[in-house]
Order: sequence, then structure tokens, then C-alpha cells
Amino acid sequence: MKIAQDMAGYSLGQADLLRRAMGKKKVSEMQKHREIFIDGAAQNGVKPKIAEELFDQMVLFAEYCFNKSHSTAYGYVTFQTAYLKANYPVEYMAALLTSNSGDQDKVQKYLSTCVSMGIVVEPPHVNRSGVDFTPLKNSILFGLSAVRNVGQGAIECILAVREQGGAFESLADLCDRITCPEDPNIDPRAVNRRALEALIQCGALDCFTPNRNQLTQDLDYVLDWAQSRAKDRAIGQGNLFDMLGDTSMGSTNFEAVPKASPVEDFPPQEKLKLEKELLGFYISDHPLKSVQQAAKVLAPINLSDLADLPDNVMLSAIALIASIKPVMTKKGDRMAILVLEDLTGQAEAVVFPKSFERIGNYLIVDARLMVWGKVDRRDDRAQLIVEDAEPVESVQMVMVELDCQQARDGQEQYRLKSILLDQAPEESKAKVPVVAIVTDNHQRQFVRLGSRFRVQDPTATVNALKQANFERVWTSALTAELS
Repeated sequence: MKIAQDMAGYSLGQADLLRRAMGKKKVSEMQKHREIFIDGAAQNGVKPKIAEELFDQMVLFAEYCFNKSHSTAYGYVTFQTAYLKANYPVEYMAALLTSNSGDQDKVQKYLSTCVSMGIVVEPPHVNRSGVDFTPLKNSILFGLSAVRNVGQGAIECILAVREQGGAFESLADLCDRITCPEDPNIDPRAVNRRALEALIQCGALDCFTPNRNQLTQDLDYVLDWAQSRAKDRAIGQGNLFDMLGDTSMGSTNFEAVPKASPVEDFPPQEKLKLEKELLGFYISDHPLKSVQQAAKVLAPINLSDLADLPDNVMLSAIALIASIKPVMTKKGDRMAILVLEDLTGQAEAVVFPKSFERIGNYLIVDARLMVWGKVDRRDDRAQLIVEDAEPVESVQMVMVELDCQQARDGQEQYRLKSILLDQAPEESKAKVPVVAIVTDNHQRQFVRLGSRFRVQDPTATVNALKQANFERVWTSALTAELS
């Protein structure tokens, strides 16, 4: 700013506009200022060549410069956070998750980081969770504030009652104590049925019974009993169910509390779906965990890294469809905009009409797919242009087992390469991956061969390899060998 003011005759206001244009990397604005700067410098007797060189130096400097106080503060904070992450990883990640709890994309990214660091993230627990993410010895506990439909008042009520009377023993004990708290300052209406149902379905009450459907069915009966008992106590009258059990010393026989008939638990996928609706994430499990090993071998890209991947390169990913937005083009053709999700995060994907004709039947919310596509960048955002897809359960691959000596033999490598290339006459149709299993002293290592070695017909490929004396060759479903 001082250079522009003294050398080119800028006012302080104009110099600040120049600083802003350089800081924001606004090319069109900087070009305007370039002309103004050179003209102003010329009026002050500075040669145009010198003014141009100086302006170029200012632009280059603006790309990297920080003032000393700013860079010192950044360096100090970087040192602090690096130290905490290295020496107190559980506490550091719990604090990071709490401070970013309002940003689901960041939380999912940090949850993935926890997994890679070996830190278990446990679902909410009514007897252990606090308000926010809680660091434990080797794990992080989800906070109750992360559960949708459970308000701040409900959380304060549950924590206050738990603090006074200790851990809750059952659903009946929980409902009884929150509907008639000992402390008159606690609002007994703070925890409603909706909040309790949310706690059940996200897994916070699994400590009572892992059968979440049973707890859901029991809830109305137990809640009615607790509310009736609270009214009776308010007027000093005994309750019929209290009389059926021993209520001496203020204890309650919760075995006598009415409950629904026994029911089967929710199917695993339904439990996960409800869990995600309430927490925003899969915590106790994930539909893609069963194919996590396969994903690492066959589709090593993470959706969270999509922005860093090259354009116009065919990539593959194993992902879950989180949402679908059907679109109709002006010509009346169908296409779709998807949100794909893997264990690391989410990414937007587009399926254009030509691809939609082939794979439209696979595009269902919560479907697990192996997708092939290319990265496209629009408005500083990266998205995946999906060209093909197949349900994970249907994906086939060719397995080739090689001993260490074969794998190192250049002639054997050439023979294998030639056969595989012959099995892909049309590269665009060749999408069956080939995986080599290299064995050495009872150890096995999976090696995914490059995309150019994908084949079109797995059965024909196996036959061709066997005829060339590659004896240990077979086809397999994606999940069978690698999961």
C-alpha cells in the first residue's frame, strides 16, 4: 500500500483496493490496477519498465506474503495442534469434532481420520455421554447434543437426573426419574416421547437392551406408566403397580411395569438408516464396512479426495447413494444428480442421459455401487461424471495367483500382460478388474492390476489364462475374496 501511495500516487483508499484485489487474486481487477500503477509511476518520473517489474514483484509477493505477526501466530498454532495430535490424539480429535459439530462434511472427514488413527468413535450412551464429544481412554463417545430431536432442555434434564441418582437401569427407570425428578428446578416436561424415541433409535439406550424395536414398542406403555405414577405421587397416592412390588426405601420394582409383546429387532439396514437420520452419520456400523477391504484394493480413491484427483482419467469408487435428484432435459431425456458417500465423506455426481439409459435401474437411495467416472470441475467444486455403475454384489473380478518367483519373472509378466490386453478388444466395455495374489511363505498380498488390464468377459479370460498354463485362476464376486 505504501509503495502504491508513494510511487504511483494512490490515495490510501485506492491502495487498499489494490491490496484487496491482490489478496483475492482477482485477475481482472489487478490488470486495471496495473495500468493505473504504471501511469501513476510515470507521472512521478519512474520509468515504465521499472514500474512494471515492481508491480510484478508486488503480485508475486502478495501470493505468499503474511505479515510477521500473522505468520508467527499461524506457526505457533500449528505447533500447538501438531503437538496435541501427536501426544493426545483422542482428546485432540474429540475437541476437533466438537468444534466442527455443525459442519457434517467436516465431521464425517474427521470421523474417517479417527478410523485411520485407530480411534473408535462410539454412538451416544445415555449413561456415559455428556453434551459434546467425550474423549475416553482409546475412544471417543458421541455427545447427546448430536442427536436430532433431542433439545438442550432434554439433555440438561437427563444429565441432571443422572448426576443426582446415578446410572439409569432400564427404560422404565429413565422414564420414571425424568417425569418426576427430585430437584424441583428440573422441568419434568423437557424430555418428550419424540426425544426418547430418538435416543432409542440412535442406539443411546442399547445399554438396556440391543433390541431397539422392542424399546420403541415398549415406550408408550412405559411412558404412560411413569406419567401416571408421577401424578399419583404428586397427590400423595400410591400406584397399583407400586403395590405389586417392593417399594420400601423408595425403590421400585420395574419388572412389574407394563410392556409390549416381544418383537423382533429392526433389520440391520433399517437400524443403520434410523441411526443416520438421527445422527447424520453411520456410527455403530456402515453399509460399506463389509466391503472396506475390497474398496481399498479395487477402488483406492476416497470421495473426500475428489478435488485433488486429475481430470479426464477414468476412476472407480465403491460408494453408497445418499440421495438422488431426477432431472429431465429439454429433449425429454432422463438424467440424475446424485450424492455419493463412502467411509471418508460425500461427493456430488452426475449421470448424463446416455449413461442413465444403462444404469438407471441401479440408482436407488442406499444402494451400494461400484461406479466408474471422471472428475469434472465447476465453480471451484469437483464432481464425478458417472459413466458406468454396477451393484457391489454383482461385481465380478478375475483372480490370478502367482508365486513370488513368477511375479518377479519378466517373461511371465509379459505373457500375463499380453493375454489380459487381448481380453479387452473394446476398452470402453472392459470393466472387470484383475487382481493378482502374490504368495510367499504362506503370506498373500493382493495387487490390483491397472485399469488398462480390465477385461470384458471374466470366464473367457480365465479359460485363456489356464490354456497359457496359469493354473491358479478363477472368477469371484467382489466381496467373497477381499472382505
